[in-house]
Amino acid sequence: MPPHAAPCRPMPPHVALKAPMPIGLAAPPASSPPGNATGNPTGPLAGTCTSSLRALDWLNFFVADMQASVGPFLAVYLASQGWNELHVGLALTVLGVSAIAAQTPAGALVDRTRAKRALVAAATVLTALSALAVAFRPQPAVIYIAAAMMGVAGGVLGSAIYGITLGIAEPGAFGARQGRNQSFNAAGNIFASVAVGLAAYFIDNRTALFAGAAFAMPALLSLAALSAREINHERARGAQSSADASGSASPAGSAPPLTLRMVFARRPVLVFIACSVLFHFANGSMLPLVGQKLARGQGAGSMAFMAACVITTQCVAAAASGWIGRAAARGRKPLLLAGFAVLPLRGLLYTLTDSATQLVAIQVLDGIAVAVFGVVSVLVIADLTAGSGRFNYMLGAINTTVGIGAAASQVAGGEIVHLTDFRTGMILLSAVAVVALVLFAWAMPETRERRRVA
Repeated sequence: MPPHAAPCRPMPPHVALKAPMPIGLAAPPASSPPGNATGNPTGPLAGTCTSSLRALDWLNFFVADMQASVGPFLAVYLASQGWNELHVGLALTVLGVSAIAAQTPAGALVDRTRAKRALVAAATVLTALSALAVAFRPQPAVIYIAAAMMGVAGGVLGSAIYGITLGIAEPGAFGARQGRNQSFNAAGNIFASVAVGLAAYFIDNRTALFAGAAFAMPALLSLAALSAREINHERARGAQSSADASGSASPAGSAPPLTLRMVFARRPVLVFIACSVLFHFANGSMLPLVGQKLARGQGAGSMAFMAACVITTQCVAAAASGWIGRAAARGRKPLLLAGFAVLPLRGLLYTLTDSATQLVAIQVLDGIAVAVFGVVSVLVIADLTAGSGRFNYMLGAINTTVGIGAAASQVAGGEIVHLTDFRTGMILLSAVAVVALVLFAWAMPETRERRRVA
């Protein structure tokens, strides 16, 4: 657990490079204060309290524990309560739609408010209370309302933690920090999937909901150990910020936020949105379709193999995210090209085998894609919005469109396989992934521009 009141010890300074100039933005004037959303540590903001950074590690871990304990096990719990497939699907749809709908307004709220820690606390408590409501009152009205609240809370948690991360990370260290976030998030998913899954199997399905509520407590303690004074709220929304001699952030002299039309009119922004939607449309239904294939071939063991698929993905993501975050400092596009390229390869490999063990092994490629997109896509958005003051809003808007693409994939992929077969469905999804790869390679510029050492 992170220390609640540890003394603040500044992080060691890094080699100072001149800040990169994001695509589509003019270079800041010479009088601009040091550091920006993706710049380098050159001023008093370069020191961040180590206890706050550790607290952010554990906040990501326990929030992932909480969400992994509630969401994935909800369908199993409802089925054990006698709900049929239609009503279980409706509850999951309410959860998914509310999460998608919450992304954009949550991002806009995070950009505007300085109470980011309060947003995380409120969303954490709301998730815990919703889980307990489902556990104690499994009635349709309660379930649907609780599912909607869980979805909204999930949208707020993601946006607020991204904002806090950008605001608390040392200038120039956002890539490494986001990689660390993703590693702890994946580790939390692994821990919850194994521990809660075993507890639910040996005790009761309702145990998963109680565990989700219980994980809220260490998440709140981690949040309390994260100092509010360490969050630079101007940097947290992707705006240029200034700092006084004491090292605390000040909004004075910050440029006003760009209008949304100005942000979304940039060609790289539109290209990135289009590529992301195509990627997640191709990716969204792949694993569920593999699960259906396992269910037909493995019978009672299909759940164990599906759990192995998820754990394999998260293990690879946990191991790779830290390195990817550091490597992104040398360029975003090569890493994203690799992330785009593994998806069509994964889809085609699925068509070559019926072996459950080999299908699980193919999930290594999914882990690579999860790590790349979980880290680098956030950095690209920070690059594209640097100086605009719209980082969290744009991140929420892209997550909304991506969520719609993934949801559409579930319907389209299932229908294609129903009308044809598994092999044809995977080939068509892989073809969409190839279109995303080619579009990204051809039309998307590198957003991390390098300059010579000062």
